[in-house]
Amino acid sequence: MLGALRRACYSTAPSCSREAWLYVDSVFPVQLGRWDFRHYLGILRQDDLLTTLQGRLEELSSVYDFKPLELQPQRKDGGLFVRFSYNPPSDVEPDKHWSVLQSALSEEVAKKGALPTWLGLGSGNIWVVRGSPWKEDMNRFASPILKIAFDGPDILEQSLYELCRPYGRIGDIIPPAPVPAGTLRSSNIFFQRLHSATAARNVIHGLEVPSGSTSAPTKTRIRTQYETPIQAHVVRNWVSSHPKIVLPIVIFLVGTLTYTIFDPIRALMVEAKMLNWFDYRKSKLYQWLRVNTLDRLSTASDSVSKPAGDIWKERTEAESALKRYLSDVPTTIAFVHGPQGSGKTSMVQSVIQHSGRSTLVIDCRQLSNAPSDSALVAGLAAQTGYWPVFNFVNSMGTLIDLASVGLMGQKTGLSSSLPEQLKQILDVVTSSLSGVSSSHRTAIQRKIEHQESLEYLHVQEAHRRQAILSGTWHDGRLDCVAGNGVMSELGVGVEQFGDDMAVENPSLQASDGQEKMARKIKALEDVDGIESLPIVVIRNYAANVGTSTREELLTVLAQWAATLTENQIAHVVVLSDNRENSKRLAKALPSKPLNSIALSDADPSSSLSFVKQKLRDAGIDIGISSQDIQYVERLGGRASDLESLIHKVRSGMKVDEAVEDIISRGVAELRKNAFGDDADEAKNLAWTRYQAWKVLKLLSKSSEVGYYDILVDFPFKGDESALRGMEHAELISISTKDGRPSTIRPGKPVFRWVFERVVNDKVFQATQELGYNEKQISDAETKIQAYQQELTVLVDTMQKERRPWWSVRRSPCLERARYVGDKLATATRKVETLERKNMELKKVLSSHVI
Repeated sequence: MLGALRRACYSTAPSCSREAWLYVDSVFPVQLGRWDFRHYLGILRQDDLLTTLQGRLEELSSVYDFKPLELQPQRKDGGLFVRFSYNPPSDVEPDKHWSVLQSALSEEVAKKGALPTWLGLGSGNIWVVRGSPWKEDMNRFASPILKIAFDGPDILEQSLYELCRPYGRIGDIIPPAPVPAGTLRSSNIFFQRLHSATAARNVIHGLEVPSGSTSAPTKTRIRTQYETPIQAHVVRNWVSSHPKIVLPIVIFLVGTLTYTIFDPIRALMVEAKMLNWFDYRKSKLYQWLRVNTLDRLSTASDSVSKPAGDIWKERTEAESALKRYLSDVPTTIAFVHGPQGSGKTSMVQSVIQHSGRSTLVIDCRQLSNAPSDSALVAGLAAQTGYWPVFNFVNSMGTLIDLASVGLMGQKTGLSSSLPEQLKQILDVVTSSLSGVSSSHRTAIQRKIEHQESLEYLHVQEAHRRQAILSGTWHDGRLDCVAGNGVMSELGVGVEQFGDDMAVENPSLQASDGQEKMARKIKALEDVDGIESLPIVVIRNYAANVGTSTREELLTVLAQWAATLTENQIAHVVVLSDNRENSKRLAKALPSKPLNSIALSDADPSSSLSFVKQKLRDAGIDIGISSQDIQYVERLGGRASDLESLIHKVRSGMKVDEAVEDIISRGVAELRKNAFGDDADEAKNLAWTRYQAWKVLKLLSKSSEVGYYDILVDFPFKGDESALRGMEHAELISISTKDGRPSTIRPGKPVFRWVFERVVNDKVFQATQELGYNEKQISDAETKIQAYQQELTVLVDTMQKERRPWWSVRRSPCLERARYVGDKLATATRKVETLERKNMELKKVLSSHVI
């Protein structure tokens, strides 16, 4: 029985014929989704496929007068429906017509040949549609899972298997699950092949099947649809429920991606930064254009007169020490230290520029002033050329760690600390430095080989010229030029070219020559190998730079610098304002001492010679009088102040005016840096105004004072942190002797006159003295109260004390009372004296009120 597939007879069919539907699979590609481009290939071949299939189906007319009437493509499922007519067999029961027709058509197709497919390979199958065709074009794409809904009682699992097994192997059948009221119950059938699911879906949809229930024998209509293999949120739910499996896999994949893809790119970018690959000013084309255009138009001479060696003896000695370090194999770190403004950076830049070697500069001040750890990492990456940088990865790793602690009680390790991130960047930079050295060595080797070939060509040319002059060899090309008969045509002479005219490389003529040449090449390679090493410069290496401290950064940089020198990868030069900062470097390199290079202020004669030479180089020849010499001596030998003086004189100022301007600017800066603009800003300083005023008063009268003379007295009273803070702020400099602090000097030589100018300001002096005296009065009054309380206790004790009349020893309480009384009287006189001073200071302030 064909059920609903039976159709009324059309006029084109005999009156006894019937109509039904066939489903032919594998004609088109099965569309797996919107992105499946094979679907469009099937559309392009649709006309050819339908024409071929129409002819093949017409050849099946011997099977019960089979005649195709209509072809309706079902491209989404990879097949098509065929409406056909046939004469049913009279000796078969109506319910068995479909099975007989199915077997006969399949046998006939096997005899006639394969049905056409979109690939041209294999053959499709034909299936008699037992249900009703459902031709739809919704976004429901084929799947090996077929959902069969029961419009009626449930169908037994065995019946479902027997119904669907002819279309392909079945992996599993999921029985119906409880559903809300009003919803059809359903079973899921898992086919092993996708084509089996598409055939079953288009053949049995709408079929009425006996339910198999003995109590109520009824029929159930089945409705089919595809079920997606992966439901919505299945992957997310599985991942969230298995964090111990997923998170290590994610960490492994991220790490592998970083090391295999991005690290080589980062190493290449660091090497490109050091070798100036992306700097157009280093290209040969730009240099040629500049030489032939701008330099020709420029009238100024590029040569700058170099000052004599004895102009600045201290700096010359430091330059010589640095050159000696750079000309040897790196075994330690060069630590260049000196006060701020002493010319450390300019001296190092001059030496490195003269050497012409690749240099990597890291500025600790910029990194330490970074507002956050991610900004610090980004700053180090920018200075080293480390790119690309994914700062958000570490932030995401931190969030994942927080989530993993809540899920499984432990961190995943995906996030890394600041030292680990810095080490990761510096490890890549280390490999890039090795690449830079290798590139230089290769270039030097090519240069040596080119020089050897030029020498060989010169020897060969000289030998040939000598042979021509002696008449032992004739060059036939001369006859070609001269046009001497036959020889002009042949291009050769009558002389024979023998082996005796062959010129060998003189370096290969004997074993002694070969050994000599090998030793020469080895010596050149050793020298050039040192010159090929890059230079790493770490500037502003200080434990406390500005207002922030980055101990992790300094420690990591110290360890990295030690690694570079121990492995002889690069020369490392560290610049610092304080010699105390070398302790961290010495700790990172304990086996070898540091190469310490000190830069100090120049002496008066060197300072004066330096100023004269610089002005002479600028084309300014002014006579410096004895008064001008005294003004220049006020600046001391600090390079930054001398340079500022030179610039001001070049702009038209006189020497005394320039020095006065420098001192005036120093006064304004000192008031702001040492005392703050207001009380709120003063609270943020590492010292108090009283402490700063105490130091300024003493240093304005003397060039240096004892360290412990200031430390033990008011207002410091043993507080070394205030003095160290002032030293880091460059207000003072503390010299040491035998490893301990010894004396205190102004932070710059010119501060000696700046301090004097500030102290001699009557209004400012009165203001600071008032505050200083008030602080002393407050401390003295606190002591007076304590003395009075102690005396009260002592008097009460002596009144209650019972001593025999014959005792001649004084009472201890009486002795203590006399001592406390003297201290009380001294403190009282001090308060009275300070109050009188304050009265005078207030009069000074009132007299200067405008």
